[in-house]
Amino acid sequence: MYLNGIGTAAPPSRYTKLDCWEAFRGSEWFERLHQRTRALARAILLGENGMEARRLAVDSLADAFRIDPDTLHRRFLDTAPDLAARAGASALDSAGLTVDEIDGIVVSTCTGYLCPGLSGYVIERLGLRASTPAFDLVGQGCAAALPNMRLGQALLGPGQDCRHVLSICVEVSSAAMYLDDDPGVMVSACLFGDGAGAAVLSSAAPAGRRRILWQDSESLLDPQHREALMFEHRGGMLRNVLTRPVPSLAAEHVGRMLQTVLPRAGIDVSQISTWIMHAGGRDVLRAIEERLALGPEALRFSAAVLREYGNLSSAFVYFVLQAALAGEAAGGWWWLGSFGAGFTCHGALLRVD
Repeated sequence: MYLNGIGTAAPPSRYTKLDCWEAFRGSEWFERLHQRTRALARAILLGENGMEARRLAVDSLADAFRIDPDTLHRRFLDTAPDLAARAGASALDSAGLTVDEIDGIVVSTCTGYLCPGLSGYVIERLGLRASTPAFDLVGQGCAAALPNMRLGQALLGPGQDCRHVLSICVEVSSAAMYLDDDPGVMVSACLFGDGAGAAVLSSAAPAGRRRILWQDSESLLDPQHREALMFEHRGGMLRNVLTRPVPSLAAEHVGRMLQTVLPRAGIDVSQISTWIMHAGGRDVLRAIEERLALGPEALRFSAAVLREYGNLSSAFVYFVLQAALAGEAAGGWWWLGSFGAGFTCHGALLRVD
């Protein structure tokens, strides 16, 4: 399988950390929350945390603090199909393909629920064939991009009629807004942004441009840490559970994934030229760097996306992959990695030339 065209999309409204702090301070939530919670928000939004801005699907930050089930669902319904379709169109353009050449579509999200699912909205908006096989994946959190692509790989396999499959992850984190005095909830509210990423997955190599071959992959589920990172429902809304062990858990599981996949290719970590990693946050990137003994520039593409967009959940790695291609990252072996709720971790070894 080849990753043949990458596309991304984000809401037009860009908000800096300072913008978010001032809006929070002016909201009714500021007095409703405990003083220590306000101090934590101030430290995150006015300090150095690896993030400077994010895109949110609200016309003003005052709207972000309207937190009730109906408002949040409407935000997801109004935003997710549009972002997903825009990212998909961008990926098609990048691949030089038309909608008639897409033989399947896989759409992932964890920040909202629609029935019928998002795939039907994307098929309609892009003008894909009504007979296009469509699959909606939910509940995989920040890790969803790689399971999404692995399903696409199966659709491209022997005995299937697919030549090109559209892979899309879309998250409207502003539609999963929740506030209380739990530190993890506040960190989550300060770090996540909205966006969608897409890739055209193809059975044959593209002509005349860089080839990204999906060489090998692996997944790991560690349910003993399920409650370290997850969504729960409270008051009819999604509440993000984010705990202190997450950076160390991410680094540990990424290391275990590499120890499984790299020996099968006969290579080691030093031979990975480019890292396409889900960030989670600055502390996660630092933990991965330390665990793998990476140089300060190894995760620069992930750090750059985090700084400008925040944590985009499952869509994040598409933005990193796009940044690496735009930055003309060195070819050779690339590592594509995601992790998230579960605790789950996924990795893919790519060969790029």
